[in-house]
Amino acid sequence: MADKIALVGAGNMAKSLAGGLLRHGVPAAAIVAADPDASQRASMAALGIAVVDSNAKAIAGAAAIVLAVKPQVLGNVVGELAKTLRPEQLLISIAAGVPSSAIERWSRHGNGIVRCMPNTPALYGAGVTALFANDRVTPQQRQLAESILAAVGHIIWVQDEAAIDAVTAVSGSGPAYFFYLMEAMIEAGVALGLDAETARTLTLKTAYGAAVMANESTAAPAQLRRNVTSPGGTTERAISVLDRGACKALIDDAVRQAAQRSEELAREFGAE
Repeated sequence: MADKIALVGAGNMAKSLAGGLLRHGVPAAAIVAADPDASQRASMAALGIAVVDSNAKAIAGAAAIVLAVKPQVLGNVVGELAKTLRPEQLLISIAAGVPSSAIERWSRHGNGIVRCMPNTPALYGAGVTALFANDRVTPQQRQLAESILAAVGHIIWVQDEAAIDAVTAVSGSGPAYFFYLMEAMIEAGVALGLDAETARTLTLKTAYGAAVMANESTAAPAQLRRNVTSPGGTTERAISVLDRGACKALIDDAVRQAAQRSEELAREFGAE
């Protein structure tokens, strides 16, 4: 029998985790989800897993408890869980911006805590998630957390929780940066005379192909970019425009601002 996994919250990310776990061979009987919203519970029940409207019922006997609620309500949720929580249960938080120290304070039982920063492609099994474990997480719990988050994509462990702010800025917010570029390229294609659907297909398939190429190649992205940029050619002229506009500096500033905001949210959500 697999370890019981309780999902507290039944939104999109929790549903993706449940679906990923089922695809990876975790039996439906080992997963339970709790949510006060009947429609969310119905959506989860359609996967074949148990659903309840009580968080306390969901976590009873669970080896791992995935906290999949909004950061603004996490304190209240964990505070309620503390009434029935057991010290040996692992808490896995996917709530953005909430430090593990705050969760530890709210839970009051010295639990092992793994804080995660997944990104939205996890909804399609193509995410990348950074994980940080506090010093109470056992090797077995670390492996359990890894297996849960690996069900929706690639995982990376970080040793310093402060790195989560950088992770948030690079990969957590990162999909939006690529969507922004796609949006601009589609609009530029339409302005050049392509119909909207053609411009969209060309842009999205090019983005996908470039990502596959960067993942499969041993060359760095900078080298791959140079390989495409023939002297005096079309790509060189396009890149020169980006360089004149200090595109790299803008991206650097954008990522830094995202990291700064992540730090601010951690202070806000983790306050006493």
